[in-house]
Amino acid sequence: MKKLEKIELIDIIGRELQDRMKFVEIDGYFQSYGIPTDHQPSYNSKYVYVKEVLPKVKDEIVLEIASELGIEHPAVSSIPLIKEGEATFWKPGHFKLFISHLASFKKTIGILKKELEKYGISSFVAHEDIEPTKEWQDEIEKGLFSMDALCAVLMPGFKDSNWTDQEVGVAIGRNVLIIPIRRELDPYGFIGKYQGFQAVGKNVGQVAEGIFEIISSNSKTKTKYLNTLVELILLSNSANQGIERLEALKKINNLPLEKVEYLQDKIVDNENLKNTRFLKQFNEIAWNYKLDGLSLKEFEKKKDEEYDDLPF
Repeated sequence: MKKLEKIELIDIIGRELQDRMKFVEIDGYFQSYGIPTDHQPSYNSKYVYVKEVLPKVKDEIVLEIASELGIEHPAVSSIPLIKEGEATFWKPGHFKLFISHLASFKKTIGILKKELEKYGISSFVAHEDIEPTKEWQDEIEKGLFSMDALCAVLMPGFKDSNWTDQEVGVAIGRNVLIIPIRRELDPYGFIGKYQGFQAVGKNVGQVAEGIFEIISSNSKTKTKYLNTLVELILLSNSANQGIERLEALKKINNLPLEKVEYLQDKIVDNENLKNTRFLKQFNEIAWNYKLDGLSLKEFEKKKDEEYDDLPF
């Protein structure tokens, strides 16, 4: 990335973070990338803070942040990505996983798709997600150019299919994470460097958990996935849905403290999470970080504070 491009990109990132986050949230976001947050800005402005911190950060991290924020800039990628609004088949706010597979295996892949939703992962499965009235090739292209990662279900016949090889080729070109699922076929060609996940002898739920573990730990996806999962927890439509997503969060190793603190601060904004079973699950996480945890009283306290802020 050229120096002028980096300066321009940091300026855009600064404006974006200024609009979307508080100071403490920006610090937590930066810490998830290993960026030091002890800088004192020359002016009390989130925009200035970002502008003064990011120039010292490696180009690839700045590019990853810009990509995650959905910023359009020539330095981010030479390949025009599809905007999320154009690819209507993804579940809003979820991590986007394209599953490349043979049509003969579509029934099992459909079940896998449902299992992955427990982890906040929305899957593109061509035979399910393409409406009959639409051009199927266009829809596949939308999925490929808006996905966060690709899962290739390797089985006899996979490498003989022109479509599956092209789908993997797009993932390689975009430099997104590729997860090979080994089902009697080992990774080959450009994906031969990936060890893959052994699916033989495992059920669908175990394969879904394996995919989750790879996405939540790989350097290409872990930050985006964690941020996605945290926001999904806060947007849960029911306590049961929140508990299911907390279960996924509990399985992530080295969960940053700032993410737990952010959850503790924001959970009380969602009345759907005012539930003793949900709070018990969250508090098990909070107590591991020496935090006080939450009780039902915190929701009432929040409501009282909102009433105090109402203009007369």
